[in-house]
Amino acid sequence: MEFNEKLQELRKGRGLTQEELAKELFVSRTAISKWESGRGYPSIDSLKEISRYFSVSIDELICSDEIIAAAENEKRDLVKKYTALICGLLDVLTALLLFIPVFGNSKAEAVSLFGLTDISMWLMIVYTSVIGLSVLNGISAVIISRFDKPLWNKHRLVTGAMLSVTAVFLFMITRQPYAGIISFTILISKGYLILRSYKTEK
Repeated sequence: MEFNEKLQELRKGRGLTQEELAKELFVSRTAISKWESGRGYPSIDSLKEISRYFSVSIDELICSDEIIAAAENEKRDLVKKYTALICGLLDVLTALLLFIPVFGNSKAEAVSLFGLTDISMWLMIVYTSVIGLSVLNGISAVIISRFDKPLWNKHRLVTGAMLSVTAVFLFMITRQPYAGIISFTILISKGYLILRSYKTEK
């Protein structure tokens, strides 16, 4: 009998709904549904919790091949979680563009964003908005990475990548090469991390 069938049998034996079992194991109902349909395995910690709750050994719950698959799933999830966290921190670092002297004035001197005096107000607003949105996206990514929300993490990664591309394009076309290089470095770093994350899925 496969793990998903054993879990269903144990749950029904206790007369529990998926929702009730989820509350007992401190997981979402979606997680229980995924496990029972055979679309995934619980983490090692969740397996221990299931074992404790139903008073059965882990060996009775899951065979060695399934344990390996569960460990691989957990590793993939951790890689994705830490990728989202690090990319979020890189977005937060974008705030440095507000304060370090990487913008060029007409006097050929490097100044901080707020030290720029010879650009239009609308361009200053665009610069500040792109940097501000990147920082906010980064903060939300750091917060979300603490929860088991892979779809939210993915959204933050996509949004962060789009904002980084926008920043690189914006700074380059407005002839701010140093700010553009910093943004490009952040973009390349995030791209490398995301690529490595997707390679672990294969």
